[in-house]
Order: sequence, then C-alpha cells, then structure tokens
Amino acid sequence: MSPVSKDSVLQQFRDRYGYQATGVWSAPGRVNLIGEHTDYNSGLCLPVALEQRTLVAVAIRDDQAVRIHSRQSDATYVGTVGEIGEDWAAYPTAVLWSLAREGMTVGGLDLVIDSSVPVGAGLSSSAALTCSVALAVNDLHGSIFTRNHLAAVCIRAENDGVGAPTGGMDQTIALFAEPSTALLLDCRDGTIEHIPFALRDAGFELMVIDTRVKHSLADGQYGLRRTQCVDAATTLGITSLREATAEQAESLSDPILRARTRHVVTEINRTALAAKLLRTSRIDRIGELFNLSHASLRDDFEVSCEELDLAVTAARLGGAVGARMTGGGFGGSAIALIPAGKSADVTESIRGAFAARTWLPPHFLNVAPGGAATLI
Repeated sequence: MSPVSKDSVLQQFRDRYGYQATGVWSAPGRVNLIGEHTDYNSGLCLPVALEQRTLVAVAIRDDQAVRIHSRQSDATYVGTVGEIGEDWAAYPTAVLWSLAREGMTVGGLDLVIDSSVPVGAGLSSSAALTCSVALAVNDLHGSIFTRNHLAAVCIRAENDGVGAPTGGMDQTIALFAEPSTALLLDCRDGTIEHIPFALRDAGFELMVIDTRVKHSLADGQYGLRRTQCVDAATTLGITSLREATAEQAESLSDPILRARTRHVVTEINRTALAAKLLRTSRIDRIGELFNLSHASLRDDFEVSCEELDLAVTAARLGGAVGARMTGGGFGGSAIALIPAGKSADVTESIRGAFAARTWLPPHFLNVAPGGAATLI
C-alpha cells in the first residue's frame, strides 16, 4: 500500500467515486503520557498528539445518501444521513448523527478514510476518525460549531452513537494539540494548558510499544470501570472521584471500589506532578511516575494484561528510565522514556522477551508531538 498522504487519499476518492473531493482533513492519534482513567472522573490527564494521523477526503452530495470507504478495511459503507452503521462505519456515521442532534442540517456525503494511526493499539484511532470527520463536515457547512462544541459532538458520537464510552481526553487533544507540546487537560472544568515537551533537548526519546493485542472499549470492561468509579463516588457522597482524598479511598469497605478509587486519586496526583516537572524541564524524573502509574493500573485498576506487563518490564531491563501501559488497557500499547541513543537496546530487549514467549513481535513508534485536526 502507498503511504498515507493527501495525494493518495484524493486519488482513492477519484478512483472510488469518479470525481474530485472538495478537500482533505486530518486528525492525530494520541499517546497519553500519564493520567489514565482519570478523564471520566473529572481528573487530570496529559496527552500528546502523534504524527500518525487519520485523513478523510470529503465531498457533499445533493441528496441524503452517505457513502464511506475505508482503505484499512477495504470496504464501503452505503446508507443515508441519520443511520448509524456497524463496525468501523459506526464512528463516522455516528458523527453525522451527533451533528444533526446538535442542530446542523446535515446532507449526504461521499467520504474516503485512510489512516496511519494503528487500530486497537490504545492510540485513539477512533477519536482521530471522529474528529477528522466532524471538522470536515463542520467546515463544509460553514463552520457552524466551535472546536469545543465539536469535541462534545464527537464524545456523544462515541458514547451514545457507538456505545464506546470515552471521557473526552482523546477528542480534546485531537482538536487542540500544538506541535512540540503536551496538553494538560483538567476534565473538571475543561481548561487546557500547553506545556513544552522538548524530549531531544532533555536527552530523551519516547517510544510507543504496540503489543498488537487488540482491544475494544465497547466490550464491557471499560464501561464497568466507569460504573465502579461512579459507585465509589456515590458511596463517598461526592460528585466525582476528583474530590476524593487518599484517606477516603482507604475508608471504602468494598475492596474493589477501594482499589479503583486509590488508583484515580494517586494517578491525578502523579499527573499534576508530571506537569510540574515538564514546566521546569525535568523530564528525567517522569520515568518513575510512569513506573508507579503502571503498577497502579495493573494492581488497583486491573486494566493491564500479560503482554503489556512484559513490554514494560523488558523496556526497563533494556535501559528505559520508566515505562507504563497507556490507553484504556486490556491490550494496546505501552510507552517508554528512553535516554537518547538507547532505543535499539530497549527494542532488542522487548523483542527478545516476546520471542521467548513465542508471541508476535510488537510494533514500535517514536513519538514526535504533532498538531491538531486541520484542513490540509
């Protein structure tokens, strides 16, 4: 397959539909440095946009027909405005449904999707898709909605349209990222802060380790964790676990709710400290926070898996100063903070550990913080 590019997706559109697309929009995948499962608890998270992006070529039709082709699945969805498709087509069609519910008069469209964001790797391929489609349709309808409004549209599309609960971090970073920065998001009030993330200047590299274990946030486990957090907050008599203290977490009699709350409380504190370290260019100290975060996600929130645990352990043995799972969990990716020039050692350590288990080798991505969704 040819590389993902504006020219290639325009050519795919011409080949598929026989005419020229109006334009091409793109949105990034993301990796979350720290702050996992805190967004839906009104907490803090610290994501970074990736260079890997989803591109959509779009043209408005003069009827209510919707045709969407995905290069990744080599399939074409055909329906009408207001219908929500199945599988991969659920995401772009749910965006149209969500925009209509917000008051936009949405017409038919032809759309081609191409992406370099790995699917099922915990790198927010779904938000890259929904945000690129939402921005495209909004632009083609006169930019009715602000980016804040579009983030809410995309959250509703995934939560209510697809049935895959998300807390809002993925959509926010996709629509508001800036190159060479991390984005501190306060999910209680929606405020954001762009913090310089100068890895090379500090002598470090950030590696994404895609375990190639596919996961689905619609399989019930992610939703169960959200329910458990709501139950814990209700038991404590607070609005969200953002308000909980360490003492309150330990006061819960239910051991599962106690563990879930302990993770959220400590993870929010780790995220605040990570942001403080970035502001003062002390990237080297973030590694230990990665390690503590992974232990909490593995033991208290129970969203890791054998492959993620092995990737994290092998990364540290190979020379990483810190590593942890990232994303919703139950598979997907880990990240490792690595001294410059040591990536090959870390990669060899992880590949060897996976080979010893006769597992498929992971995929590796080096992170260079990218920008937000845009017309290209």
